[in-house]
Amino acid sequence: MKVGIDTFGTEHGRSGLGSYLISLVRNLPESDDISYELFGPELDRFTFNGDRDFPFVSVATLDTAKSDLRWHKLKANYFGKKQQYDVMLYTAGSRMIPDRFKVKGVAVVNDIVSTVLSQTEGFSQRHQIRAGLSHVDCIIASSQYIKKDIERSKIHCKRIEVIHNGVDRTLFYPRANAEVESDLVDIKPFAIKKPYFIYPSRINNPGKKHIELIKAFTLFKEKTGAPHRLVIAGNPSQDYGDLVHKAVFESTAASDIFITGHFPHENFPELYRNAEACLFPSVNEGVGLPVLEAMASGIPVACASAGALPEVAGKNAFYFDSENIQEMADAIERIISDEPLRLKLIKDGLEWAKRFSWEKNAHATVAVLESVLGK
Repeated sequence: MKVGIDTFGTEHGRSGLGSYLISLVRNLPESDDISYELFGPELDRFTFNGDRDFPFVSVATLDTAKSDLRWHKLKANYFGKKQQYDVMLYTAGSRMIPDRFKVKGVAVVNDIVSTVLSQTEGFSQRHQIRAGLSHVDCIIASSQYIKKDIERSKIHCKRIEVIHNGVDRTLFYPRANAEVESDLVDIKPFAIKKPYFIYPSRINNPGKKHIELIKAFTLFKEKTGAPHRLVIAGNPSQDYGDLVHKAVFESTAASDIFITGHFPHENFPELYRNAEACLFPSVNEGVGLPVLEAMASGIPVACASAGALPEVAGKNAFYFDSENIQEMADAIERIISDEPLRLKLIKDGLEWAKRFSWEKNAHATVAVLESVLGK
C-alpha cells in the first residue's frame, strides 16, 4: 500500500494542523507492506519528516488558500495517479480536498466544518469542500463533536470514524520537584516572569474568547491584587488580533498581559510546566488538544463548557461559561486559591491524559487507510 500524505493547509507547520501532522508522521507504523510519501509546497519539505526520512514531492502553487484549493480540484487526482498512490490522506480535509476522487481518499477533519464553511469566501469553494467531504471514502473526525457537526451540516458522507488526537508524553510531563525554582521562565526569545496563566490559542476569531478572558483576568486582578500574569501564546490574525490588542491596551492589568505571537510547538512544554494553570475559554473548539497537553504537564485546567472540551477533558477540568465574565473571573480566582481543587484537577488530569497517545492515533489512522482498500 502506497500512501500519499497531503501537507497543504497546515500553514507549513505553524498551526494546530501542522502540529497534528508532525506528530502523526513521527508515529506512523513501519511495515514492509506500507510506504508513505508526503506531498505539498516546497516550503514543507523539511517540516514534517523529522527523523523518518519519508520521500517528499514538491507541488508548485501560488501558496494561497484559493490557489491550493484550486490545485486540489483540478490536479490532485491526476497527481495521485501519476505517483501511483493507492490511497491519499488529506490532512486538512475540511479546507484542502478535491470534489471528486479517482484515487481512494481519506480526509482528516480537525476543524468545526460549519465554521469553516461560514468563513469560506465564494460559492465554488464552499461547494468543493462540501462535495469533497460527501464523496471521500472516509472522514477521520478528531472528536464526536466534529462528527456531529458534520452530520448537522448536511454533508452526506460515506463513512466517519472518530480518532482522537494524542499527547506526546515525551514532551508534555510535569515539572520535577527537584528542579531549581526561578522567577523567570527562559524560553528564547522570551523571558516570562512567574506566576502566570497560559492560554495557548491562535488569535484568529471571536469564538476563541480572548477578549472575554482579558476582561475576566482584569476583574480577577482588580479584586485580588494577585501577582499573576496572563500569557496568550498564539499568532494573531490582522482584524481580530487588532481587537484583542485593543482590549489589552484598555485593561487596567495591561502590564501583566503578554501576547507572544507565534510560539513554536516544541517550546510549549516548558511554558505549560511552569504555568499556574491553563485557561481555555474557547467555545469554538473541535479538538481541544492544548487542554490535554496542559493536563499531561501537571497543571490544572479551567475551560469553557462548550464545543468538544467537555468530551476531551471529561470530568477533569473546572468549567465556566465564557459568556459570563464574572463567572470566568471567579473561576480564575478559585483555581489558585482552592488547594484541594487544584490537587484533584492535577491528579485526575494526569491520569486522564494517559488515555490519549499519538501512537494509538497513527495506528488507528493506518487501519482506516487499509480498510478503504478492503484490507
